[in-house]
Amino acid sequence: MAYLLIMLAVSLAVSSVGWLYFIYFFSIGYGFSIAVLAVTIAVVFRTAMTPPIALLCVILFIYGVRLALFLLIRERRSQSYKKILYQPGNTEKKPAYVMLTIWVSCALLYVGQTSPATFYLCNSALGLPVNGAWAWAGAIVAAAGTAIEIIADMQKNRAKKIAPYKFVSMGLYSLVRCPNYFGEILLWTGSFIICFGACCDAWQWLIASLGYAGIIYVMFSGARRLELRQKDIYGNSREFKEYAQRTPLIIPFVPLYSVAKHKWLKG
Repeated sequence: MAYLLIMLAVSLAVSSVGWLYFIYFFSIGYGFSIAVLAVTIAVVFRTAMTPPIALLCVILFIYGVRLALFLLIRERRSQSYKKILYQPGNTEKKPAYVMLTIWVSCALLYVGQTSPATFYLCNSALGLPVNGAWAWAGAIVAAAGTAIEIIADMQKNRAKKIAPYKFVSMGLYSLVRCPNYFGEILLWTGSFIICFGACCDAWQWLIASLGYAGIIYVMFSGARRLELRQKDIYGNSREFKEYAQRTPLIIPFVPLYSVAKHKWLKG
């Protein structure tokens, strides 16, 4: 249990950047928290480290640093992103208890997301029969998800340079409208898969499951916000309507084309 308290303390410390501006709890605070938690796992469990978990830690570190830097650069350079980031609802001062609740909730979520690796290494150090095949499977799925996210962002940036005011429908975007969110779902699915070989007990399964369910909710909530924003921007375009009707929203080949009506996904 002590290692979880260490992870929580690290997550709280890094994500505290959100006290500067509460959106940072979910954005750059999220990215840097995941990166630093990956380093913390590697340091705390260095004597029990295994190749697949080491690979996962590297993946999480790269993912977290890349996300945080990407968001910082976009905030600096993109006027459209600034408009979204600093819209009136976001700039209103939040009561201290709201900020505290968001801070602690985010820190707990980030610990839950990364917990499968900690449980695997902890249980391995205790001599429990962990299964390396599941760890490799999880690391490979996580690597695939990160690669998809990076490729999707590159394709979008390239397309926007050519046609800044047109929606992106090429490359991965021809398979799914939110390939970056799909990539992140794969990343955290890979992390969660490790639990199946980590010899977890009930409370470990609970923590990992809550972390996984939480980030899946966040991804679908983000996809809903993007769907609504794209409808506002491109809703009068017949080309966009045809694209949206034939292209799944967030999971390729799964015929889910809209979540706009699901207000419970409002984040």
